[in-house]
Amino acid sequence: MTSKLFALDIGTRSVVGIILEEHGDSFHVVDILVEEHKERAMVDGQIHNVLKVAEIIQSVKEKLEQKHGKLEKVSVAAAGRALKTEQAEVIMDIKNRPIFSEDDMNRLELSAVQKAQSNLIQNDTDKHTNHYYCVGYSVVYYRLDGEEIGSLVDQQGNEASIEVIATFLPRVVVESLLSALKRANLEMEALTLEPIAAINVLIPPSMRRLNVALVDIGAGTSDIAITDLGTVVAYGMVATAGDEITEALSDHYLLDFPLAEEAKRRINTEDSIQIQDILGFQQDIPKEEVIESLKPAIDVLASSISSEILRLNNSKPTKAVMLVGGGSLTPNLPSILAEKLNLPANRVAVRGIDAIQNLTKAEHIPITPELVTPIGIAIAAKRAPIQYMSVQVNNQIVRLFELKEMTIADAFLAANISARKLYGKPGAALTVQVNGQIIHIPGEHGKPAVIQLNGIEANTKSLIQNNDKVELLEGIDGKEGFATVRDLLDDATIKSITFQGVMYIVEPTVKLNGQKVSLDTELQENDKITVETPQTIEQVMYAIHKENFLTQLQPYTVTINNKNHFIPTLSARLFLNGSPAKLSYPVQENDIIQLETSGSPTLEQLTHQLDKKLVDQINVVFQNNPVELSKECAIVHKDNVQLNSNDIIPNESNIQWQEVNSTPWIFQDVFRFTEWNMPTQAGSFQILKNGEPSRFDEEIFGGDQLEIVFG
Repeated sequence: MTSKLFALDIGTRSVVGIILEEHGDSFHVVDILVEEHKERAMVDGQIHNVLKVAEIIQSVKEKLEQKHGKLEKVSVAAAGRALKTEQAEVIMDIKNRPIFSEDDMNRLELSAVQKAQSNLIQNDTDKHTNHYYCVGYSVVYYRLDGEEIGSLVDQQGNEASIEVIATFLPRVVVESLLSALKRANLEMEALTLEPIAAINVLIPPSMRRLNVALVDIGAGTSDIAITDLGTVVAYGMVATAGDEITEALSDHYLLDFPLAEEAKRRINTEDSIQIQDILGFQQDIPKEEVIESLKPAIDVLASSISSEILRLNNSKPTKAVMLVGGGSLTPNLPSILAEKLNLPANRVAVRGIDAIQNLTKAEHIPITPELVTPIGIAIAAKRAPIQYMSVQVNNQIVRLFELKEMTIADAFLAANISARKLYGKPGAALTVQVNGQIIHIPGEHGKPAVIQLNGIEANTKSLIQNNDKVELLEGIDGKEGFATVRDLLDDATIKSITFQGVMYIVEPTVKLNGQKVSLDTELQENDKITVETPQTIEQVMYAIHKENFLTQLQPYTVTINNKNHFIPTLSARLFLNGSPAKLSYPVQENDIIQLETSGSPTLEQLTHQLDKKLVDQINVVFQNNPVELSKECAIVHKDNVQLNSNDIIPNESNIQWQEVNSTPWIFQDVFRFTEWNMPTQAGSFQILKNGEPSRFDEEIFGGDQLEIVFG
């Protein structure tokens, strides 16, 4: 069965009408008609004068109808040069966030595309984001904490960033096309993009997994499309094309522009070029000389195209480059372009309609790369028609232009749903001051939104169909920053120590806005906190409320008759982890502090330390019996009160010491401490001390042997 296809390629300089017949899996080009605009009705692929463009369309239609019958439906393409490409970077704070999921990455990509869309219109206050269709984007890079990374999935860090190149089609381009067709009494059967049309016929889907660039070089612009991983990933345009070559010829040989254009076209078919300059002089110039004069212009064209290919393809050359369009016939362009992209010469080639599979043509139709796009428009309209679809986003009807497989992200873009709504807002940070230093306590991260497609949970990459229903349940906002005093303290400020065998937790002294508070006090915005951490043994004793022990560490001194006496053996001793220490020694976690004290001495103990005596006492042997002699030798007062030997003498006491009975012991003192009596009928007797003659008034000492011998 044969069906007839009518397609129009509405370009900047001309309108091309084409009639194709479909025979099963093959196509036959029946007729092609080219008619140039009489005035500048098209600018950069966009219709600026709908009436004038409609007139040309009407003229082409009527001339083809005379040969091929009534034409009511037509396939058209939006010019690749009408596409607008923007780059954008988005940075996300991911501190304290769970590991990055694929959904997180998809939402980050959507944020970047929306930022690119915003960049596109930031200088045009009359436009809104829904005035553009996003026809594709590619990721330039992902970064984690400033380092480039292949994927953010399952990663953690402080900061994630992404940069994308996104391509947009102004909605007005489509609407003006529809208006022009309507005025020419034509109904739009299908719509495509010129780069997609050319790709569809030159690069079948099986080849689109390859990274290939298609460059359509027209008169005013060179349109670029990049394929990779089975789809078109990027579009671009440079405002350098065939006209630059024509202008170079015109300038070099002083030719009128139309004559220069005619001379340019003869370069590929003739060995010498006849020209007539504006002064009327005619010349016959060898083709090689003409090409040599064009070298600088060809180099500029190749540089512009190669730079854009590299920009669109993440700074890497594509595996191959296909050139179509009239400008692709520029002499030596493929080899120069290959050199600039560091590609082998056979990886850059001009492709004409002979490269289109399963295509035949009428004899009068030339084999030229200029016709690839018009034929592609017709074939693409049949094989891959692009239509509108309607979806419902949060009860809002959104119409989308199906330029590719459409996703929920495309629906959100069309519905002006900001990527910010895909996450709840992060909670406000809490700002406090600790010992003069400003500290920011971040709020919680917002929880992600829930996306549902026809009632089933989905994500931004989920594919959508006509009449689908998308719902976005917005994310939950994060809680504001919250902290207690304890949260701001590091482990070193709270210590566990042991004192006198008991474990204590030593906490710092904290003042909040000048008032002492506990560590569990909740903080408020702009609170000022001062933290004093016990560092030494003395500070720790105060912190655990054992400061009363500090008095025991004072050196033991006593004042006797207005003279100070320091007694080290009666002073307390301090140990840190078993070694002698001082109150100024620093204390660390798990240290052991021990205090050894002897307590306040009695008066008797004090006299021993001072080598003094309260009682003078000696032991002698009298008449072969032991006798103890004792007498008080000192009277001690404190605060005018006489002390006895068992009274406690506290540190820093002031006492008065009075020596008494200081005379030495003599023999006759023994009679006061014994019941021995002189016999009544005693005769003569002899007094002996240690076996030697003695007297009753002779001085005696402890241990002496005293004896009275009769007869």
